[in-house]
Amino acid sequence: MTDIVGRKKYQARKRRHRRVRKRLSGTAARPRLNVYRSNRHVFAQVIDDVEGRTLVSCSTIDKELAPQLTELKKVEAAKLVGQLVAARAKDVGIDTVVFDRGGFRFTGRVAAVAEGAREAGLQL
Repeated sequence: MTDIVGRKKYQARKRRHRRVRKRLSGTAARPRLNVYRSNRHVFAQVIDDVEGRTLVSCSTIDKELAPQLTELKKVEAAKLVGQLVAARAKDVGIDTVVFDRGGFRFTGRVAAVAEGAREAGLQL
């Protein structure tokens, strides 16, 4: 029973993501900030869709970030991921991105990544 419910939720998220990706594409001038969240972790990537390259990435399992996250809640950890991915993007010379929520609702950890990126100076 649970397997069927989980599969339907996954398929619904994939359907929403396809719908969003129809209109959304990252370029070299304005790459796409993609967010994926699993039950335990949050992953963020800055992607140039024209070249098909990931320019910058960060996650809660990142070696630089993981030691700081041991005592934090998941939303606070997601905010740190947003700040770190924005800092790395700034180092590469990226100031403006298109936000791709990956079919997830823009609340909780997904919104925290966006908020952290904005606080670190990235234009969404």
